[in-house]
Amino acid sequence: MTERRTIGISERFLTKSAGDLLVTHALGSCVGVAIHDPVALVGGILHYMLPTGTLDPVKAADNPFMFGDTGIPAFFKEAYGLGATKERLRVVIAGGARVIESVQSLDIGARNVVIARKLFWKNGVLIAAENVEGNRPRTLFLEVATGRTWFTSRGEVTEL
Repeated sequence: MTERRTIGISERFLTKSAGDLLVTHALGSCVGVAIHDPVALVGGILHYMLPTGTLDPVKAADNPFMFGDTGIPAFFKEAYGLGATKERLRVVIAGGARVIESVQSLDIGARNVVIARKLFWKNGVLIAAENVEGNRPRTLFLEVATGRTWFTSRGEVTEL
């Protein structure tokens, strides 16, 4: 029986339950990070809103999952605690859109994507698939049993 789990903005969810279908909505400038370890059967999604916790250290301490630079490491550490290993993880990212076209200097979406890529590169984590930037919102899905990831946007379904 499939259990649908919704991950909200500035939240993460990790599971070892093969019956879980994880979904996060409203990936505009936010970025969704989906991870899956097929051997440990660990899957999860992180939905972060802003690139760096230096913007608000108090909020970063209170909820590291609001920010890419604090949320991504905390998310991966939790996954490792459930038995996942970096070498087996399939990592997918989606989101990081420019939702307000007229404000290029505040392109939070692009900055959110940059922080993810920077952290993954620095830590030797490969991104298996991504669909980022542009100007369309996305909803990201992860099927824990299979590791299948996809997103929907404006009525279209795209496999990652």
